[in-house]
Amino acid sequence: MSSNDVKLRSKSGSIAAYSALVYVVVIFFAILAIIPFWYMFMNATWDTYSIQAGVKLWPNFGHIFSQLKANWAYLSNRSTFSFTLGFKNSAIITVSSTALTVYFSALTAYGLSVYDFKGRKLIFTIIVGVMMVPTAVNITGFYRLMGGMGLLGTRWPLILPAIAAPSTVFFIKQYLDTSLSKEIIEAARIDGAGEFYTFNRVCLPIMVPALATQGIFAFLGSWNNFFAPSILLTKQELKTLPLMVSMLYGDRYTDYGAIYIGLSASVFPIIIAYAFLQRYIIQGVAAGGVKE
Repeated sequence: MSSNDVKLRSKSGSIAAYSALVYVVVIFFAILAIIPFWYMFMNATWDTYSIQAGVKLWPNFGHIFSQLKANWAYLSNRSTFSFTLGFKNSAIITVSSTALTVYFSALTAYGLSVYDFKGRKLIFTIIVGVMMVPTAVNITGFYRLMGGMGLLGTRWPLILPAIAAPSTVFFIKQYLDTSLSKEIIEAARIDGAGEFYTFNRVCLPIMVPALATQGIFAFLGSWNNFFAPSILLTKQELKTLPLMVSMLYGDRYTDYGAIYIGLSASVFPIIIAYAFLQRYIIQGVAAGGVKE
C-alpha cells in the first residue's frame, strides 16, 4: 500500500469522524429543542394531581382521550378562556402585522438597495442600531403615545408598528444586495414602467424566498407575542390565545392539565404552519447567504 493510499484513507476516516460528530451534535440540540414541546403535549393527557406528583414524559396510556376531553371541558367552562375568540384575535393581529411587516420592509429595503441618495448609509446604520434596542426599553413611551392617539384597548397598537421592522429590513436588504440585478430595473424603466410597478411586478417575485422566510418569522413572533399584548390589550374580547392561557393560573387552585392543553392548542397552529413552510425558511436563508 502506497503512502498516498494511506493518506487518502486517513483523510476519509477523519471526514467520516467529523461528519459523525456533527450529526451527534445536531441530534442532541434537536432533542433539546423538542423536549419542552413533548413535555407540554404529554402533560395535556394527565390530570393536575398526576402532574404535580412528578415529571411526565409519557402519555396517560389507557386514558389519553378521556383525560384530554376532561381537561378541554374544564378549559371550555372557564369564563376567561375561549379558544374560538382567542384564535380569531390572534389570527387577525398576526396576519395583519405579518402582511405589513413583509411588504413595507421589502419596500424600505428596495429603496436602500436600489436608490443612491445622500444619507443612505446613515439611515441603514440607524436601522441596524434600532435592532439592538429591546422592546421593553421603549414600551413606556409607546404606551403613552398610543394613549395620546386614543388607540389603547384596540388591536391597532399591535398591528400598525409592524410597518417598521428593522431586522426584516436588514435581512431583505442583504438579500437584494446579492440577488437583485439593477439591469432588470433599468430595463423596466426603459420600457416605461413606473417605480411602484417595477417594485410590485418585477422585484417582489425575485424577493419571494426572503419574503417567505421573514414572513414566517414575523408570523411566529406575532402569534407568540405576550409582553406587548398583556400591556396594550385591556378588553377581554380582544385577548389573544397566549393571554387567555396565562389567565388560567389561579390564586388557590390551578388545573395544570387544562393549562397544558390550552398551551398545546395555542402552539399547535404554528407547529403545523412551520411544518409546511420550513422549506421556505431553508431556501430563504440559503439564498440570502449566496454571494455573487
